[in-house]
Amino acid sequence: MQISYTTKKLPSGNLQVKFTVEGGALPKYGYLLIEGTRTDDEIYDELRARIMMRQTAKLDLMKFSFKEYWKEDHNFFMYSA
Repeated sequence: MQISYTTKKLPSGNLQVKFTVEGGALPKYGYLLIEGTRTDDEIYDELRARIMMRQTAKLDLMKFSFKEYWKEDHNFFMYSA
């Protein structure tokens, strides 16, 4: 999995991260909103963790139940290209 990204500083001080993911069955792209004090390594680690969590959640049928631990992430959006 190869992740590339660009960042844009927002007036709120947060960062908008636009990313692309290559190396899977379909290329993916998306956006992440994070606080503006992150380093490049921290941004990459955060993207990788959220992408992996999204992929495992896709395979986890438990997300369709009403468990308390499942929460929608409104700061992370990923789409198939």
